[in-house]
Amino acid sequence: MTENQIGTIIIDCAIKVHKELGPGLLESTYQTCLVYELMEEGLSVEVEKALPVVYKRVRLDAGYRIDILVENKVIVELKSVEALNDIHLAQILTYLKLSDKRLGYLINFNVKLLKQGLKRVVNNL
Repeated sequence: MTENQIGTIIIDCAIKVHKELGPGLLESTYQTCLVYELMEEGLSVEVEKALPVVYKRVRLDAGYRIDILVENKVIVELKSVEALNDIHLAQILTYLKLSDKRLGYLINFNVKLLKQGLKRVVNNL
């Protein structure tokens, strides 16, 4: 399955969750429900995956965690905030770079329509 095919499923599942729950809940609630939907689709999902920083051959377990890693290919970073801002984008770009992944989705569930809270992010390795 390609990254784009996985991405389509992620978006479809996120829309299902948002339609069912609406905005205003905790990020952890959306995460649990999205993971459930992704697994129902038969996808391999890792939750809160540790992401070390490697600096000049020194591995630093700095406490960074990917919210959801799908099929070991696509990073999903979840938010439930008033608005996405530059620091959220910087966070997912950093996670893509540190993990050598190409595609990620930044999803803010605290919006009226989920399409307002979806951002596809590509790391041009």
